Amino acid sequence: MTAQPRRVDAGVLSIAYVEDGPSQGWPVVLSHGFPYDIHAYDDVVPALVDRGARVLRPYHRGFGPTRFRSAETMRSGQQAALGSDLIALVEALGLERPILAGYDWGGLASCVAAALWPERVGGLVSMAGYDIIDIARQRHGFEPGIEHTVWYQHLFQTGRGRESLSAHRRDLCRMLWRQWSPRWAFDEAAFARTAASFDNPDFVDVVIHAYRHALGQVAGDPAYDDLEARLAARPKITVPAVTLDGADDPLKPGGTADHAPMFVSGHEHRVIEAGHNLPQEAPAAFADAVLTVR
Repeated sequence: MTAQPRRVDAGVLSIAYVEDGPSQGWPVVLSHGFPYDIHAYDDVVPALVDRGARVLRPYHRGFGPTRFRSAETMRSGQQAALGSDLIALVEALGLERPILAGYDWGGLASCVAAALWPERVGGLVSMAGYDIIDIARQRHGFEPGIEHTVWYQHLFQTGRGRESLSAHRRDLCRMLWRQWSPRWAFDEAAFARTAASFDNPDFVDVVIHAYRHALGQVAGDPAYDDLEARLAARPKITVPAVTLDGADDPLKPGGTADHAPMFVSGHEHRVIEAGHNLPQEAPAAFADAVLTVR
């Protein structure tokens, strides 16, 4: 049974999060992806708590009960914003060099935070690899197989795509779950637990901006311009890290083992029998990666 969310003002957000484990335990922040939420870690948490961890699972901007503190704040989904949100949470809660672990948007946010604020981070678990977006590269085409897999990103560049996500968000997101995790037989109850997070009033704005910015099609929030410039320089990650690939993840064909040069402290790369939603498909493997970094 998932605990009731707590709430903390952190940066531009009022972040909703769930906390498990002893308040004096070693801290770890588990960050979810799109289109998922904190329930992706339901079966990861017990293994970490059993080893003394204080586990925090925040809802990203645009998901679940998390809200922007001001109506004037741009509903950006860009990578610098996601990483900044994570560090703002760490600071608001007074966490001492937590392990940051995530996948998809959560892996992106964790990599950004580790790259830009290494003094605040004790270790990193990232699926998949060095997940900071190379926006300059994203402005150009990839081989047809990859372009086919990221059809949703192309759809989201258009007004028609925005309408589709707004009107059919559950059907669209369920389709992505099935396509990205071809061997995972999730049930409708599992999907419904997470899909409630897509009803956030900022969900569509944040998601659409995230993918338009990632493909270099729109400007970001000027508040993050300096951070985006630093990310464009492809900073290396200097904290201990375990990186993961799902063997059946269609978004990362061939895996990310070749990202190893971007990690300049202790680094280990693992391939897990799972699709894209690795924490929910292979929770023991994800928990073991966190325990290894610790």
